[in-house]
Amino acid sequence: MKRHLLAAGALALSGIAAASAHSYLQNGISILHPWARPTAEAAKTGAVYLSLSNRGDAADTLVSASTPVADKAEIHEHVEENGVLKMRAVPGGLKLAPGASAEFKPGGLHVMLFGLKQRLEEGASFPLTLVFDKAGPVPLEARVQRGPSGDAAPADASGSHGAHQSGDHNSH
Repeated sequence: MKRHLLAAGALALSGIAAASAHSYLQNGISILHPWARPTAEAAKTGAVYLSLSNRGDAADTLVSASTPVADKAEIHEHVEENGVLKMRAVPGGLKLAPGASAEFKPGGLHVMLFGLKQRLEEGASFPLTLVFDKAGPVPLEARVQRGPSGDAAPADASGSHGAHQSGDHNSH
């Protein structure tokens, strides 16, 4: 009986470690499950998705992102302008009030990766740093996996980002 309890306890602890290995908490900022879709070999763009929340007592702002796998990373959003859905850099960074959350997901907020230096291969992971005004830099690992519906990036590796070049958006 004691042996079974020890084994069950070890399994429970390993599950907690595995679950928490893909979540990050720093200075009140919680980041859950950063991930990116696999890309085609010739892809020049990609995107990272995650859940973000401010568990602290003060407002904070996500001001930038960086990764060694791309020349440039930006916080992007989809907005409707004159009936047309467009993607652009979030002007002034993403502000998070205390208790606020933001879901980075396909078709919404995301970290846009420009000038990919390598293919994002399913099952791999890569470093990404999110920089907050108050919480500072938060280094994390983004996993490359298929999306919730099992889809990978389109064959052109860009989806709605296809015509979106580094200079084609409104940077603020």
